[in-house]
Amino acid sequence: MAHTLDTAITLPAPETEGGKPLMQVLKVRGSAREFSCEPLSRQLLSNLLWAATGVNRLASGKRTAPSARDWREIDVYVVIAEGAYLYDAQTHVLLPVAAGDLRQLTGEQEFVSTVPVNFVYVANLDRMIDAGVDRQALYSGTDTGFIAQNVYLFCASFDLACVVRGSIDRSAISTALQLNKHQRVILAQSVGYPAK
Repeated sequence: MAHTLDTAITLPAPETEGGKPLMQVLKVRGSAREFSCEPLSRQLLSNLLWAATGVNRLASGKRTAPSARDWREIDVYVVIAEGAYLYDAQTHVLLPVAAGDLRQLTGEQEFVSTVPVNFVYVANLDRMIDAGVDRQALYSGTDTGFIAQNVYLFCASFDLACVVRGSIDRSAISTALQLNKHQRVILAQSVGYPAK
């Protein structure tokens, strides 16, 4: 079913079985900077987002990635050819943020404009109750790292390529994603099939 950018995308239920065993995944985990342009299926994107920071304990709403003091301050923006979306882990839905192909704004490397998916990890500092500036920086960076590593492990398990990146024009992507002064872009991560 076609969708417009003003419509949320309800992702299919994540498939939580399969993939390579953990020790094999750790053996092959790595970064790639060359990707196929082939898009990821909605099911694969669903599985990937669930692995990154999806709800794995329904009663408590706890996630696949840990979060300091359970702040859950890291939001995952999904930037694909059609536009930018915010991943709502509680409902497993992509909420529309901005129309148009914004992939080139997610980093300074050439491949970001053609890779199928770029995640932008954004800390919402308003959720970090009673944290000073130093603790905000420490914990938002740490919590982003947990999510990014989940993405790395998923990609290694399912033969996808990925790389986490810090070279971003944070001002440009913040404007495009309509972030407010209490939101900070921490890192970005590109995901796709390996280049053939």
